[in-house]
Amino acid sequence: LLYWLQTECPRPDGGTGWKGLMLRPDIVGTADGLAKFPYIRESRRIKAEFTVNENHVGTKARRKKLGVKEVSAEAFPDSVGIGSYRIDLHPSTGGNNYIDISSLPFQIPLGSLIPVRVENLLPACKNLGTTHITNGCYRLHPVEWAIGEAAGTLVAHCLETKQNPRSVRNKKDALETFQKRLVIQGVELQ
Repeated sequence: LLYWLQTECPRPDGGTGWKGLMLRPDIVGTADGLAKFPYIRESRRIKAEFTVNENHVGTKARRKKLGVKEVSAEAFPDSVGIGSYRIDLHPSTGGNNYIDISSLPFQIPLGSLIPVRVENLLPACKNLGTTHITNGCYRLHPVEWAIGEAAGTLVAHCLETKQNPRSVRNKKDALETFQKRLVIQGVELQ
């Protein structure tokens, strides 16, 4: 692929190849410039206080559930960020090499970051409470970054206020205070 990109890839100017494109050993820390580890598309996920499923974010599922043509994703009162990406999965156990499902711009519910049985452990990216299907739209880097930002801010908030993450979510005034903190930092919640 790299050789093709360097030599034959069509360019907008009509030429071919990007001669300066190269592997970067100085960035990835290997002699050959290849990554040290393979990219893991999907990881284990926590069993969370709240699990996001297709009925919350899938366009077709929302239309069917609500019985209307114009829909939006489920609004979560405990939102700690937003994201937007189609649900794409590949390969599936049904033999499909690619599944592409339309989804709606969605929120990241704090409940999906709180494990059911473990205290003081938070997911920081694609390991939050989603189903296999909805992980297809929550696992993208911008959404992972939003999840990480929310988790890191929650840790700082809990240390400062001497609360645990579960109580921040489950007490209305504590949740509102935490969400205000996120908004002040520039985090969009809806």
